[in-house]
Amino acid sequence: MTGWQFAAFLGCVALATCAQSITGFAMALILLGLASLFELAPLPDVANVATVLSLASAAIALRGTRGSLDWNIWRPTVSGSVFGYAAGVALMAWLNANVVMVLRLLLGLVVIACAAVVLLRAAPLARRSPAGSFRGFGFVSGVLGGLFSASGPPLVYQFYRQPLSLDAVRDTLVAALATGSLIRLAMVVPAGQFTLHSLLLCAVSVPIAMGLTWWLRRHPPQWPRETVLRIVCALLVVTGVGLIGPAVSALLH
Repeated sequence: MTGWQFAAFLGCVALATCAQSITGFAMALILLGLASLFELAPLPDVANVATVLSLASAAIALRGTRGSLDWNIWRPTVSGSVFGYAAGVALMAWLNANVVMVLRLLLGLVVIACAAVVLLRAAPLARRSPAGSFRGFGFVSGVLGGLFSASGPPLVYQFYRQPLSLDAVRDTLVAALATGSLIRLAMVVPAGQFTLHSLLLCAVSVPIAMGLTWWLRRHPPQWPRETVLRIVCALLVVTGVGLIGPAVSALLH
């Protein structure tokens, strides 16, 4: 990793943290998308960094929220995500070892699809979804989390449709995503997929992410949230297209 790649990676961490602080999502998607687009670091290492950064953010966000957590939603979601993470981690290891360009193509498609899902305004439900529905969304979230540490969009779509208070939705969502990050770490570390390079990137990224999160919470930008959301999703789409184009070209030749 050259000096400019290292500096550019930290810039991507800063940009992804700002997007996460303002919109509540997209840290992993932006970090993985940009790092892969500019070939700054191997995708498995960047996914590990995104996992650790998500846990660090959740540790702050979940302080004093036990009363607002909905355990009846959290339990089936996490039970489904365990199997999804196992499938996603295994698929990431195989693709990275055998067909890296397919992995880049898949990441590009996931980034664009997630941007579309987040922008989609789903109608609120009259009654809570059954437990099986949360298990299903938990599994899809786990697959994306295992592959790219980008487990948020399926759960954002599912949770925000539920007839619950905003606090309950937000805090339960953060708890489910944090639990998923712990599950991913429990799988990749024993498997030897959390490399020394991942650890180094985490060591320099966490202080930047925590510092920016602290600053933006005390000095939030005065931009309309919808405008920021559209800008972030536009960035995701451009990044996804940038990943798909070279990958398709390489696979065809």
